[in-house]
Amino acid sequence: KSKTAKRPHLPKKNEVKTKKAAVPRSAVAKKMVKKVAIKEEMDVSLPIAPVEANRMQLLNPKEEDTSPKPKSLNQKPEVPKKMEINSFQGRIKKSLGSDENPSTSVSVVGNQVKQEKFEEASAFDEPPSKKIKLNACPQGKPVKNLGGNKIKEEFEMNWDIVQALSEITNVEPWVCANLIHLFQEENTIPFIARYRKELINNLEADALREVQQTLEELRTVAKKTHTMIQKLKKEGKLSGCLLKALLNCRTLEELDHVSAPYKTGSKGTKAQRAKQLGLEPAALSLLQNPVALNLFSYIRPNTKGLANIQEVEAGVQHILADIFAKDKDTLDFIRKLCQQKYISIQSTLAKVSSKSGNEKDIDKFQLYHEFSCHIKNIQHHQILAINRGENLKILTVKVNIPDGVKNEFCWWCVNERWRPKQFLKPEFMRILRNSVEDAYKRLIHPLLCREFRSKLTSDAEKESVMMFGRNLRQLLLTSPVRGRTLMGVDPGYKHGCKLAIISPTSQILHTDVVYLHSGQGFREAEKIKRLLLQYNCSTVVIGNGTACRETEAYFADLIMKKYFAPLDVVYCIVSEAGASIYSVSPEASKEMPNLDPNLRSAVSIARRVQDPLAELVKIEPKHIGVGMYQHDVSQTLLKATLDSVVEECVSFVGVDINICSEILLRHIAGLNANRAKNIIEWREKNGPFINREQLKEVKGLGPKTFQQCAGFIRFNQEYIKTFCSSKKTESGSCGLLTKAGALGKKKSKPIPCALRLPNPLDQTCIHPESYNLAMRFLSLIGGNANDIGKSDMQQKVNAVIQKEGLEGTAKRLNTTVHTLQLIIDGLTQPEGYDIRTDFDKPDFKRSIVCLEDLSVGAVLTGKVENATQFGVFVDIGVGKAGLIPVRSITEAKLSKVKKRRSLGLGPGERVEVKVLNVDIPRLRITLDLIRVL
Repeated sequence: KSKTAKRPHLPKKNEVKTKKAAVPRSAVAKKMVKKVAIKEEMDVSLPIAPVEANRMQLLNPKEEDTSPKPKSLNQKPEVPKKMEINSFQGRIKKSLGSDENPSTSVSVVGNQVKQEKFEEASAFDEPPSKKIKLNACPQGKPVKNLGGNKIKEEFEMNWDIVQALSEITNVEPWVCANLIHLFQEENTIPFIARYRKELINNLEADALREVQQTLEELRTVAKKTHTMIQKLKKEGKLSGCLLKALLNCRTLEELDHVSAPYKTGSKGTKAQRAKQLGLEPAALSLLQNPVALNLFSYIRPNTKGLANIQEVEAGVQHILADIFAKDKDTLDFIRKLCQQKYISIQSTLAKVSSKSGNEKDIDKFQLYHEFSCHIKNIQHHQILAINRGENLKILTVKVNIPDGVKNEFCWWCVNERWRPKQFLKPEFMRILRNSVEDAYKRLIHPLLCREFRSKLTSDAEKESVMMFGRNLRQLLLTSPVRGRTLMGVDPGYKHGCKLAIISPTSQILHTDVVYLHSGQGFREAEKIKRLLLQYNCSTVVIGNGTACRETEAYFADLIMKKYFAPLDVVYCIVSEAGASIYSVSPEASKEMPNLDPNLRSAVSIARRVQDPLAELVKIEPKHIGVGMYQHDVSQTLLKATLDSVVEECVSFVGVDINICSEILLRHIAGLNANRAKNIIEWREKNGPFINREQLKEVKGLGPKTFQQCAGFIRFNQEYIKTFCSSKKTESGSCGLLTKAGALGKKKSKPIPCALRLPNPLDQTCIHPESYNLAMRFLSLIGGNANDIGKSDMQQKVNAVIQKEGLEGTAKRLNTTVHTLQLIIDGLTQPEGYDIRTDFDKPDFKRSIVCLEDLSVGAVLTGKVENATQFGVFVDIGVGKAGLIPVRSITEAKLSKVKKRRSLGLGPGERVEVKVLNVDIPRLRITLDLIRVL
């Protein structure tokens, strides 16, 4: 104790001393061994420079000894192990994060101090207030701002974030550690998924997104916990065991439960009121030392709550119930018990709604009027439906926990966990039993119900968002229909059908309005024929909004009569969800300033077939109309996921920097609205980009942004070659100087010639960081960069790989298999390769059927419109989508290609179906899946 007392008097010197402190060799040796072991485990995942590693090893063991030494002489020596590893990892990342920063050691030491506050407080159960005063500033530095800003894990908990992340997401711990590090450095998901495969064990983008969201959640919990700790410390309510309980929380529900009694309410809980009356010692001695307890000594006739023996007993009972309900072991036991028992969630028609509600809404929830299901088996969409019904006050929902749970729990509490230390008098035994029952009924049961409901809801919401993301991806990656002139039709009755004809390069050739459904359809047919022949257009795209059926029938009729001969006209139906919202948006008026908004939507409908990705990114994803219950889920999570999916699709497809729109550029990994605008401005001012290196000249594109976006930006080599050759004839070498002048910043330096040459690798998916590797590989196989994507390149690559194998070649080039594979893909993919060609094209047709024509057993082909968890909606061309229930979509019916992609069914896929049931009054068609086309 004397040592501890003296420590604060050594402010500055102590810092120097700790570094040279002569600590007994054996202790350091042991620590070194432990550290090195952990270090090796970490090394798998974090590529650390050797110097860095040495510096860390020098730093860590010594610092580890700074302050707990004197303490551990006279108190329990162990500090929780998990904490130690955790703080160590925190520090690894710290010292990694601050490469150039000379103050690492101090900031790390500072952080160390901060941790010890919590370590000691949680290791020895006593109020920490005294200790904190002792080592708040042993280094003579204020703790407040040290170590907070280098890494996000500034809020240490009793659990290790890597372990927790790994358990929740089922991803290996080393991958989690790497991902924390990669996200820390602001890497985007498309970049990690494509160019850092070896660090993440080849995970898909969806899995990365899940890890990222879970990480955010865990950090939120840590942050809120620490805010709570600070608040309680201020109010003086923080005890050692409470601190430990708070630092053990992993979810917001747990945190809520632990901190609930300390929130300043109006009256406080029953237990708090009893404690204020001074009954806490009585309650504790009933458990610890019941022989000495005399409840009658607590009676105060004039005080409310202590007036007679019954009130005193009730007070003691409330305090005991409170202790039981907050005890971690007790809660763990009841949770485990619940996992073995049959717990169901039930929904019934609410009494109020049956009188007042509108019939239509109540009928929608017909399935849930008398519904009960085991919480382990309930489907996500059922949870969302029940919640929606409850919010509309149509359903009453409750979680049903069987009585057996309560009985078993009460017996266990009285006879095992809270078994009194000595023999209890019968009246005390009665109080104990009542307290346990009271704790269960009043505190634990409601908590369990809340926990089950919130867990089910959050899982269902996440699944719904993931589902929306999968559907959206499939829709965005629909195969583009290139090289055709298209006529877009936005159907309508009164205001006519809007027509727009667009060229194969998306230019608007002609717009018009025709009135097909007001008795003058025949006159208008002439006009349509004239337009189609004039622009040699044989593909009509009809939006699926109002009057879609009639418009489709009109065109199908003319096509059947061969009215448009010599053209062989086909039409397809496309979803127009979001087109009208887009047509009045500022983006649209900027893009098509002189067009009426109604005609803009016709243009949008045609472009959705020509290049779905470029057109759909202009619309806010939630308006695209695929998904389920998307209005009921957390909008922030939904937006983040959908934006991330759009970014992933645009990045993986890649954009041609010299022709793409600003809106498309925004969604490339690493870019945002501002940077995209700067790129477009640069392009307008200086002419087309020649190679990827030039991107660095754009304002706001630093090395980090360049690293993220470079791999996804393509350069059409033909276009650049023609541009360069025309430039040469015009001005000789004059181009160099003007370019330097245009730069503004570096007028004195002309740009070296190398910068101005096109690089054939810029048209591939190979990242600039691997260019020299790609060149080495080319010289190894004896290829030439100008033959990228040609067949002899493929032969040369195959010859080498067959001879040495992928692994062998990778070893020879001193790289990883993943990187080599990427380079091979880049070199062998044909020019203008598009990943979307593997996906489905729109369904073109020439004739039509309607709902009344459908007969049970008819076999049709259709296109998937939307996938949900209860089934898949298929457009079979009768104006109303049919549903294939999820039970009839089996592994065997999915084509082999789809199995490899493991997507199940998604929007845009073509399927062959059989009609099982047609319900005309309710407009419902039930289908059976035969096969995927």
